[in-house]
Amino acid sequence: MRAHLKRISHHDNFIYLTFALVLLLLSTAIAQQFFEPSAQRFVQSTTVITLLVAVWGIKKDEFLLAKAFIFPVAIILTSFAGFYLDEFGLEFTHLILMLIFFVSTAYQTARQVIFSGEINGNKILGAICLYMLLGLIWALLYTLSQLYFGQAFNGMPEATQWYIAFPDFVYFSFVTLTTLGFGDISPNLPITRFLVYFQAVFGQFYLAVLVASLVSSRKSPHQNGNNSTS
Repeated sequence: MRAHLKRISHHDNFIYLTFALVLLLLSTAIAQQFFEPSAQRFVQSTTVITLLVAVWGIKKDEFLLAKAFIFPVAIILTSFAGFYLDEFGLEFTHLILMLIFFVSTAYQTARQVIFSGEINGNKILGAICLYMLLGLIWALLYTLSQLYFGQAFNGMPEATQWYIAFPDFVYFSFVTLTTLGFGDISPNLPITRFLVYFQAVFGQFYLAVLVASLVSSRKSPHQNGNNSTS
């Protein structure tokens, strides 16, 4: 009899996704602190596969990656794929593929969270996940800018591998998204300055939209009840 992972549905998928994203951020810091930089590949691969299961597989009864014996194999294969892309000088291809995947996942998450019916605990977690995905998307954009332009940011070494620069840009991205602005890393080019202030604006706009969504969803049942009794 085949072993399956616990079935993930749209009622609890963001619990798994929240765990995956928090684990990604923590593992990124731990890998940078205690392990070789190349360990970031394994961290990224684990997160990619978890995102696939939690966001893309919830409406598919026979989603292959949801099977317990496939899950670790998929992580290992994804790690090797990233390794060979980097070894063959395809770092930009690797990062662009990751960027497309994270943007698509953020879009799918937003469809399930923003203005999508009654708010529950799972959707609140989904909104938190979407916020973290925005931080990771901009971290990838910053990493691509640093690799392409060389010295796109002050306070950053000129890294030759993406996985060396990426952990620092994860930190910088969330500092910018929350408008903390410590100043230890700062944009050095017009294009990167645009990315930085646009992220800060987008982050504040997202919070405003999220609050509006929560308020409107909260009011809708009461309004419907009033209309039915009138």
